[in-house]
Amino acid sequence: MAILVTGGAGYIGSHTCLELLSKGYDVVVVDNLSNSSEESLKRVEKLAGKDLTFYQFNVEDKDKLIKVFEQEKIQAVIHFAGLKAVGESVHKPLNYYYNNLVSTLVLCEVMTQFDVKKLVFSSSATVYGNPQTVPIKEDFPLSVTNPYGRTKLMQEEMLRDLVVADREWKIILLRYFNPIGADQSGMIGEDPLGIPNNLVPYITQVAVGKLKELQVFGDDYDTKDGSGVRDYIHVTDLAIGHVKSIEKLSQIEGVKTYNLGTGKGYSVLEMVAAFSEVCKKPIPYVVKERRPGDIATCFADPSLAKEELGFVAEKKLSQMCEDAYRWQCNNPNGYRD
Repeated sequence: MAILVTGGAGYIGSHTCLELLSKGYDVVVVDNLSNSSEESLKRVEKLAGKDLTFYQFNVEDKDKLIKVFEQEKIQAVIHFAGLKAVGESVHKPLNYYYNNLVSTLVLCEVMTQFDVKKLVFSSSATVYGNPQTVPIKEDFPLSVTNPYGRTKLMQEEMLRDLVVADREWKIILLRYFNPIGADQSGMIGEDPLGIPNNLVPYITQVAVGKLKELQVFGDDYDTKDGSGVRDYIHVTDLAIGHVKSIEKLSQIEGVKTYNLGTGKGYSVLEMVAAFSEVCKKPIPYVVKERRPGDIATCFADPSLAKEELGFVAEKKLSQMCEDAYRWQCNNPNGYRD
């Protein structure tokens, strides 16, 4: 069974490709490498002991995407491709609307043309906005606090409308929380270009001396220590959740939505302490003003994914930190070493 993975060279995409190959799937990747590296896919192939097929272009390029479907026997799609930084989306909203929405439109048009109607969509907990209570269940009201989240919500609505119009579609929306860590081999991991937008690669780059200090955005939230609280899930667990979703697609009708998280929240300062323990050194940090679009607390109720997908995030926080630190130590300049 051939799975098309858009954005498959990225952080979550590469780990998902590894899990798919390990489970015996044929994998076809489309990625424009705007925020990723082909080296990640070469390492995935080495770890899996199996080749995948890679095409370098933007999913928005309909003609090239059609050629992929003509050449490959695609049976289902996992759609990661898209811009993903909350802070950046506030400053560059048009980039986010164009890239994220158009790529999904084009992908669905081509899938329809080739009668491939099984899709796992990479959504986000940002669609819950600033929740009134936690943990967050899938049936909570949806709202957004930033353009990135708005594009995810609009894509979800687009896909729901598609299913109403054509009941042959089977779609799983995965709202995942904060992926961190790396494959335990230390060969693949998160490799942001420039200054990281996400907490953990920022911490690990400080830990190896690449950056001077961590910037903590806000210490006056209504949380235990004033810093933001998030649900951190190991990227390998998250990748396994995508494989389980592919396996589930043939059993569902219409659209299903699942949270992928651990159900536990950790503050930014708790994460700093956890990494300090793993690194055996202090992580220097400086407190900055809150970032626009950020919220105080966000963590999942993952019980529906456990019940229907058989998915449980198994890796503990200590292992997440250890694997992330191992990746950064082995690859201080990411895939550009």
